[in-house]
Amino acid sequence: MRVAAIVPAYNEEQTIGPVIEALLECRRLEEIIVVSDGSDDRTAEVARRYPVKVLELEQNVGKGGAMKAGANETNCEVLLFVDADLVGLHTEHIEALLEPVLSGRTAMSIGVFSEGRRSTDLAQKLAPALSGQRAVRKDLFDQVPNLEHSGYGVEIALTQYAERHNVEIVRVPLPTVSQVMKEEKRGLVEGMRARLKMYWEIVRSLRI
Repeated sequence: MRVAAIVPAYNEEQTIGPVIEALLECRRLEEIIVVSDGSDDRTAEVARRYPVKVLELEQNVGKGGAMKAGANETNCEVLLFVDADLVGLHTEHIEALLEPVLSGRTAMSIGVFSEGRRSTDLAQKLAPALSGQRAVRKDLFDQVPNLEHSGYGVEIALTQYAERHNVEIVRVPLPTVSQVMKEEKRGLVEGMRARLKMYWEIVRSLRI
C-alpha cells in the first residue's frame, strides 16, 4: 500500500523543517504533503525548500479542515498524519507507526509519546486519543463525517468513529518524541488562549 504523509501546520516555521527532514528519510512514504493552514509566518516558504508538496490555504480552517484538505490531495491508500511542531522525530518512529496498518493488523494506529518531555508524555498517557500522530487507511478516514469542521477535535472524531465501527486501534510508543508547547511558541497569554480554544473544540467534538 502506498503512504502519503500529511503535515497540518499553522505558523510552524521554527519546527516544520526538521519534521519534513525526518519524513524524507523514510522510504515507505510515497509523497509528503504540507498543509499551511492560513499561516502568516514563513511556514510555507520553509516547506518549499524541500521536495514535498505544499498546499497553502488562504484562510485558517482549523486542524481538521487542514487534514481533510491534505487527504483530498492524494490517492495513496494509507495516510500518515504528524504534527508540525514535533521534536525528536526519526525514521524508526515513522516506520513503527505505519507497521500496524501496512501489515493489515489494523486500519488505524496512534503514536504515544514516551521518554520525552514529562508534560507531553503525561498528557498522552492520560488521553492517547488526542495524539496527532497516527496512521489510518484512507478509505476509513474518508468515511468520517464533518472532519473539515472539527478543528482540534479531529483526533477525537477519528478515534470515536473507529471505535464505533469496531476498529482495533493500535497504540505505538514513540520514545524521545515530544512537541513544543503552545505557550512556548506564542507566549504565555496567546498560548493559553490557543490552548483554551483547543480544549473547547475537543469538548465540542465529544458532543457530536
